[in-house]
Amino acid sequence: MTVLDEAPGEPTDARGRVAELHEIRAQALAGPSEKATEAQHAKGKLTSRERIELLLDPGSFNEVEQLRRHRATGFGLEAKKPYTDGVVTGWGTVEGRTVFVYAHDFRIFGGALGEAHATKIHKIMDMAIAAGAPLVSLNDGAGARIQEGVSALAGYGGIFQRNTRASGVIPQISVMLGPCAGGAAYSPALTDFVFMVRETSQMFITGPDVVKAVTGEEITQNGLGGADVHAETSGVAHFAYDDEETCIAEVRYLLSMLPQNNRENPPRVDSSDPADRRSEVLLDLVPADGNRPYDMTKVIEELVDDGDYLEVHERWARNIICALGRLDGQVVGIVANQPQSLAGVLDIEASEKAARFVQMCDAFNIPIVTLLDVPGFLPGVDQEHGGIIRHGAKLLYAYCNATVPRISLILRKAYGGAYIVMDSQSIGADLTYAWPTNEIAVMGAEGAANVIFRRQIAEAEDPEAMRVRMVKEYKAELMHPYYAAERGLVDDVIDPADTRAVLIRSLAMLHTKHADLPSRKHGNPPQ
Repeated sequence: MTVLDEAPGEPTDARGRVAELHEIRAQALAGPSEKATEAQHAKGKLTSRERIELLLDPGSFNEVEQLRRHRATGFGLEAKKPYTDGVVTGWGTVEGRTVFVYAHDFRIFGGALGEAHATKIHKIMDMAIAAGAPLVSLNDGAGARIQEGVSALAGYGGIFQRNTRASGVIPQISVMLGPCAGGAAYSPALTDFVFMVRETSQMFITGPDVVKAVTGEEITQNGLGGADVHAETSGVAHFAYDDEETCIAEVRYLLSMLPQNNRENPPRVDSSDPADRRSEVLLDLVPADGNRPYDMTKVIEELVDDGDYLEVHERWARNIICALGRLDGQVVGIVANQPQSLAGVLDIEASEKAARFVQMCDAFNIPIVTLLDVPGFLPGVDQEHGGIIRHGAKLLYAYCNATVPRISLILRKAYGGAYIVMDSQSIGADLTYAWPTNEIAVMGAEGAANVIFRRQIAEAEDPEAMRVRMVKEYKAELMHPYYAAERGLVDDVIDPADTRAVLIRSLAMLHTKHADLPSRKHGNPPQ
């Protein structure tokens, strides 16, 4: 038997090996250097491990491939082989439920993605899909690692493929905590929700330098792809916050309202808010005069448990509201027109925003409550040339394709095609309710009277008096609050104060709803 000589300084027993392991782990946990950590903090940013500690329940993180190092050579890489290779991966819990996470470490290669780095992400994504648990990415990376060439680019392809495979299967949340440029930006775009932090996070396909070289335009990184730009203008970001702590706390809150996967229902909680609570204030919140605006968020606050809800895309397409809230402890998705913005009309952006939200709710078994006060689609050359037909069809398709419980409530106006698109009974709403202030019609009374009675008005001695008379007649015949109910297009006209109780009873009945779509590979939704 030959005994190999031990190299000088190497441990020769188990205790020595364990001590060596602890030393290596300490190096991996500490990161590249104290100076690099200080530089990260100086930018107003936390380290990858500090972020994970905020996201997960204390002591619950289990790291995967902590000791992974790259195998690349050239350009000095062989002399720099840090543990983790610039990304921390693993799983833990949020409020006791399993969540998978990966976090770029900007202190190592600027968080840039190389072959080993990408392989770690692929593995944790595969684990999340197999385990049926949410995946959260904490993004703070400089894109592909240029020194590794096309191997790095291929790594992104593997991420995109897994994002797509996981879509509608497990919740995917992207948290932007630093730069995200080029092709790397497409991974967040494929996920369900994108969070951003002001000043420190940016997303763009081509940076300011390239924009200037190609178009001559000068713009800052934040001006091009900062949190406010994507939260208000592009719609790329669903949420934007001032600091990382608040941002990550809101990620935890969102996770508390989502199921683990598409085979489960969202977690239900006990509610201290009475299910039969009447809301007399609703009688005053919504004016009977259809031309007077009001704040739909106040209505939502009155309906949901303890007035608590999470609005998605709050600052983009403000003429429609998409929110997650609870009714008697059960999570619901709420889609509502906002009369305070553009009178609550549907336009291109509102249609896209609501369609994606409806699809998300349907994918993760979240019942949908739709609150209607919609005067129609926004008219205009820009809207027509921008494709309002195909964009509006996205919302129609999303509702028609949804198999979760669907309840619609008409508060005031419900005119024309917009009424049909907003989950009317004719496209499959399970239950449709209306307040006594509802006006369901092809169009407003004034416009309808001008079309139907055009000749009588023109030939009258007093055209204006005739027009007023015809408007009144049209309203009396076709726009009274019970017209749709008399024809079975509305299941009931309810007292606004009883709305919460009616919704909760209806959701309880629909809890066991089961609906199958025709067998197909997938649909071909409007683009």
